Amino acid sequence: MKCPFCSHSETQVVETRVSEDGDFIRRRRQCGACEKRFTTYERPDVNFPTVVKKDGRRIEFDRGKLRASINLALRKRPVSTEQVDSAIERMEEKLLNLGLREIPSARIGELVMRELKKLDKVAYVRFASVYRSFEDIDEFKTLVDEVRR
Repeated sequence: MKCPFCSHSETQVVETRVSEDGDFIRRRRQCGACEKRFTTYERPDVNFPTVVKKDGRRIEFDRGKLRASINLALRKRPVSTEQVDSAIERMEEKLLNLGLREIPSARIGELVMRELKKLDKVAYVRFASVYRSFEDIDEFKTLVDEVRR
């Protein structure tokens, strides 16, 4: 493992932990040259379905894009990184369990909305208002009323 600080190729594992649910391994490493510490995660390499965009393009599933859109909706909201990680893992598990080779991006958007609704109502409304491309204030009001119930 190459050091992210100095690019030295020799690092030592200082501590290893398995996650609570056993889905990944967390390793603390220390660089042999600069002695700085960093964390790595080991996850199984799995094949997610290809995402089919509205315009018909097909792209690989990207966990980073999923995290970025969730983080954008949750900006300045009191939701921990651990809660976000758990939500992403639940969505990925659902995608894998579907057993599909391709999935419409709209279906992923619906998964994100379900998870955001559980995490934070304000983030849910933020995401839904952009995702559903509201045309007028009445659509927005209907969504807010739905969340209040």
